[in-house]
Amino acid sequence: MGNQASPDISQLPSQPQPLPNGLGDHPDQSEAEVTPQEASLRALLESKNIAETLDEQQIKDIGREALSGYDTDKQSRETWEKQLDEWIKLASQVREDKSFPWPKASNVKYPLLTTAAMQFAARAYPSLVPSDGKIVKSKVIGKDPSGEKSSLADRVSSYMSYQLMHEMIGWEEGMDKLLIMLPVVGTVFKKTYWDSIKKQPASDVILPKNLVVNYWTKTLREAERVSQVIEMSPRLLKERQMAGIFLDTDLGSAPLPETKGGSVPKQDETTPYTIIEQHTYLDLDDDGYREPYVVTFHLESGKVLRISARFDDTTMHYNDKGELIKIDPIEYFTKFGFIPNPDGSFYDLGFGVLLGPVNESVNTLINQLIDAGSLNNLQSGFLGKGLRIRMGEARFSPGEWKAVNSTGQDLKQQIVPLPSKEPSAVLFQLMGSLITSGKELASVAEIFVGKMPGQNTPATTTMATIEQGMKVFTAVYKRIYRSLEEEFQKLFAINGTYLNPETYAAVVNVTIGPADFKQDTYKVCPGADPTAVSQTEKLLKAQGLMEMLPLGILDPVKVGLRLLEAQEQPNYQDLLNQEVAQTGALPQKPPDPKLLESQAKIQAMGQASAIKQQEAAFKSELAQRDAQFQQAMKAQAADQELRHKEMLNAVQLAISTHTENMRTAQDKQKFIQDTIHKEVDHRQNVTHQNQMASVKRQQSAKPHSKGK
Repeated sequence: MGNQASPDISQLPSQPQPLPNGLGDHPDQSEAEVTPQEASLRALLESKNIAETLDEQQIKDIGREALSGYDTDKQSRETWEKQLDEWIKLASQVREDKSFPWPKASNVKYPLLTTAAMQFAARAYPSLVPSDGKIVKSKVIGKDPSGEKSSLADRVSSYMSYQLMHEMIGWEEGMDKLLIMLPVVGTVFKKTYWDSIKKQPASDVILPKNLVVNYWTKTLREAERVSQVIEMSPRLLKERQMAGIFLDTDLGSAPLPETKGGSVPKQDETTPYTIIEQHTYLDLDDDGYREPYVVTFHLESGKVLRISARFDDTTMHYNDKGELIKIDPIEYFTKFGFIPNPDGSFYDLGFGVLLGPVNESVNTLINQLIDAGSLNNLQSGFLGKGLRIRMGEARFSPGEWKAVNSTGQDLKQQIVPLPSKEPSAVLFQLMGSLITSGKELASVAEIFVGKMPGQNTPATTTMATIEQGMKVFTAVYKRIYRSLEEEFQKLFAINGTYLNPETYAAVVNVTIGPADFKQDTYKVCPGADPTAVSQTEKLLKAQGLMEMLPLGILDPVKVGLRLLEAQEQPNYQDLLNQEVAQTGALPQKPPDPKLLESQAKIQAMGQASAIKQQEAAFKSELAQRDAQFQQAMKAQAADQELRHKEMLNAVQLAISTHTENMRTAQDKQKFIQDTIHKEVDHRQNVTHQNQMASVKRQQSAKPHSKGK
């Protein structure tokens, strides 16, 4: 976006305006500490046309490089461009004469692709551009306890919606054009910039053939070159040269435009030049780093007309030492895609590539059927030389009989018709299958084009069928939703830079200015619901909320407002009750006497029921206490009996233990006595033996003494 004091062209971006307080987000430095690199960048930013500061050789080198890059990108998508022309001819139902199998043979084009594109646009347009004008919504980022941010966000949303619909003339028409082209070609672009002539933002639709990007580029942000093709008349070119926007370079006479549709265009003083505005990267300050610039040059000669910076102070980033680390380019273009291409290329798929082969096959079959019917109805053949009639063309009127100088047998033998058949039923069935397959692919079923389902079809079945059939459209709407959000972000940034601080917006009844557009506070997005792609679905969602009101968990006023919004009632705020409009709550109704009487009866019945419940509770409590007492008594008796048994067992155990001890003592005493008796007997035996031995020794000793 950028600021340009002198008149600028609406198709070329304005030059960014440097901020007064230094460059980018690097640390604060005084004027004496500005580095040569910063001074060079500052000079480039402040220059209206950088090409005026370069020498002739530099300009030629830049023009040669830009033209070479443009040719390289265009060649990379050459096959895609040829297919694009075929898709547009097929969708536009362009009439073409055929010479096969005979001159002016049937060349009907079945409107399968056309119907699919029109149905998509018919559903998408009212959903993405609602009739209530609420196109933009601002989401508050961060906490907002006081609600101040939300209030300001509502004002910003209302102003931007008003700005798109009423101040930016042609925006709605451009969206209508975009939505009818997008399903056919798959990719359409929009260019959002500040128009210095009209002093307001602009967002123009760019045809895919007029924005050349390398076929294998991933995204616009990653593209090394983005070239816009602009057709400019000699008068407009001269205006820009006189204003100092373009270099005063002689481009010669404009070349003859390409032949289109078989007609040869004439060359006159209004024949336009082909100007290329290329968003690329150049190293103009010789620091080894290529900065983003816009190079405008003449296609046929490669002469450079203008070079402007594609960055400003806010997109330049410095490290803590004040050294430049990178420059983010300002993006002007927004890509609107239909279905991402499976081969990973930049250009998305549309119904042209998806339905084109099927549509061509249907065209072939229907033309074969028509040609077969024509051949069978009109007939043709051979006439023998023996037929004696005047040769040449003969015309017959209905009911007319002509006399000939031949017999019937001669006529039968000399006239031989060519063999022909009626149109094939097999081809007709095959054509029907292809048409059905194409409609399924494009989600163009009868129920979606306004035809009623069967009489006995349940409503739930119909809605489920519609929901399943709209899945493809819902996915595409979400992609468009993302692109619209990106476009609105660019518009938000433009307002934050160029909007007049004293702008009074009647739609919000407040003065609004650049300070209200803060990137760190709001996030703007489209107001349409990407999941609700039809008015019926919006009404069903609102009706579902109405059915939940009896639960008491929803606010009736907010639910009613949601229903009015879904119905898109114009100025529905005027329909609200005054008290509801002021307080946002339902007014309190006076009490109804019958209702009071009924409430009194209900209250009396409630009191009687409460007394009965208390009585029943008291009886239940008494019964419970009695049961607890009986249970306690039984537990106590059982405990006593258990203790008695335990004491009895202890006594029996003591008796048995004592008896056992007595028995053990007796056995021990008996053992001791037996041991003593045995010991006494043993000693007596020993004594007796000793005595007997002594007696024997004495007896043996007596005879020996007598012998002596």
